[in-house]
Amino acid sequence: MSKVPVAALPPDPEPGNHALTSNLALRRVAIDTYRENVAYLNRDCGVYRAEGFQALSKVEVRANGRHILATLNVVDDPSIVDSSELGLSEDAFAQLDVEDGHTATVSQAEPPESMGALFRKINGERLGKEDFQAIVRDIAQHHYSKIELTAFVVATNRGEMDREEVYFLTEAMVVSGRRLDWHEPLVVDKHCIGGIPGNRTSMLVVPIVAAHGLLCPKTSSRAITSPAGTADTMEVLANVELPFDKLSEIVRDHRGCLAWGGTANLSPADDVLISVERPLSIDSPAQMVASILSKKIAAGSTHLVLDIPIGPTAKVRSMPDAQRLRRLFEYVASRMHLSLDVVITDGRQPVGVGIGPVLEARDVMRVLENDPRAPNDLRQKALRLAGRLIECNPDVRGGDGFAIARDILDSGRALARMNAIIAAQGSRGFDHNHPELGSLTFEVLASAAGVVTGIDNLQIARVARLAGAPKVKNAGVDLLRKLGDTVATGDVLYRVHAEFHTDLAFARQLSSKFNGYAIGRAEDLPHVFVEF
Repeated sequence: MSKVPVAALPPDPEPGNHALTSNLALRRVAIDTYRENVAYLNRDCGVYRAEGFQALSKVEVRANGRHILATLNVVDDPSIVDSSELGLSEDAFAQLDVEDGHTATVSQAEPPESMGALFRKINGERLGKEDFQAIVRDIAQHHYSKIELTAFVVATNRGEMDREEVYFLTEAMVVSGRRLDWHEPLVVDKHCIGGIPGNRTSMLVVPIVAAHGLLCPKTSSRAITSPAGTADTMEVLANVELPFDKLSEIVRDHRGCLAWGGTANLSPADDVLISVERPLSIDSPAQMVASILSKKIAAGSTHLVLDIPIGPTAKVRSMPDAQRLRRLFEYVASRMHLSLDVVITDGRQPVGVGIGPVLEARDVMRVLENDPRAPNDLRQKALRLAGRLIECNPDVRGGDGFAIARDILDSGRALARMNAIIAAQGSRGFDHNHPELGSLTFEVLASAAGVVTGIDNLQIARVARLAGAPKVKNAGVDLLRKLGDTVATGDVLYRVHAEFHTDLAFARQLSSKFNGYAIGRAEDLPHVFVEF
């Protein structure tokens, strides 16, 4: 995880100050609390009793001339934290940048300054620009507990925020962290709102548009609830955790990169909000727009192509919903001076055939090498998205982008650029012709003859995750049948790969309840209206 900036303070208290009574030895407690600062005090600690702390209250910890706010947990086991120690979770400890045993003070924390604005939003009031800036500033600085964060997320999800409020939230999220400036008039990016397994078009779009000469610094996230994110899949091929100076050098030399965005401190409040949105399965249009656009603007993008897939099991399930979402994105992007091209695409089924980091990396490299085994739907979608980005270049005539992108891919220039980026980021030596997949497998068979009329994106993603993806890179699902394919009873629909017997058993149990496929007649195929 990236470090969150902490406030610089005067030196630690001198002997004789009142705060000395709360001096404790810091202890790193090896617990990942996922972007929440957590402190641990023993119930027998004198400071705990004297200060009247309560479990889950907010405390302020000072050490090494810095301070953080943390949520207090009380422990009874001295092997975790004894009465003379103050424990800190992984993320909290890293922010203070000290060694185990360093002296620290702990005291009751003042409520966040924005608490009044938060309460007004909980009560359904409309907030202004200053309100959102205060709330987001406190979120980015970890002044909110998970309970308070959840209250904000639910309050902004319960009633539709108006479009100006979404703009205020987006702007506040941008200014809460670092904003990159590449000193070029045209900086392009591509993003998908998510929800479609195997949709690794970014790993094809970046080398294509970079080979064309456009600057495309792609910083991506890791998967939270999906079987793989772009960063997880790229990590199969190359190192993705790069210091920003190295990342900048790669972008300058090769016109693009594919890296994890956690080291750049871009829209840090978004990362904190995601930590509570995803477990609650909350992904409201307002929060989606603010999250995506704040990250892209902070990364220095001037032009963005946004992919909104629609389908029965996609995030967006109808054209009217897609159009409403498009208009909200376009309004906020316009206010933020970001050129936005929204493309509505087919989200009825996974893209490609591999679901999971190694399987998806295999598909990407096969497309780049023009391998006859490459999934055509992944190739075609990537070419069309790359073509739309290429048309951001004022020297390219509208409608010519697809042909230019196809020529770059077919000629091998995209592969050469991808190989150069992989080498610059630190190649992992992945052999996509002989990928090392999870050694434990089982196959899911068709229970009836007919035509594949439905593939449930959510269920296929769940099966892949239970098999171990993305943490186990070579785990996942290999699809052998797609929409419209004719199958006979007993034909293999997909193959599941796992590395551990327990993962395999969980995936088998889930797929036996519902394998994610619908078999019917050709006329039962769902229709979708897309813009390609």
